[in-house]
Amino acid sequence: MANANDQAEQHIGQTKGLPNHAHDLVHDLSTRLDALWRYDQCIANAEKAGPKDSKQFWQEMKAQEAQNIDRLKDLIRQCVKDGSF
Repeated sequence: MANANDQAEQHIGQTKGLPNHAHDLVHDLSTRLDALWRYDQCIANAEKAGPKDSKQFWQEMKAQEAQNIDRLKDLIRQCVKDGSF
């Protein structure tokens, strides 16, 4: 027999605002946008006190992340266009 807690929790996760694949894209885009913003601080920190190659490393990471973000935005546009969003 289900107790009150089990009954209260049986509906958790049933309501979805987006299909799982669309949620994954949006969530990852948000995470990557935050990372892109932080890379500027990493670059500034490397300029002040980092090892010789650290500034270049962070600049490369920022460029790669910008490319990943562009790909994610394209995928989201494609999902919206084909109705799978």
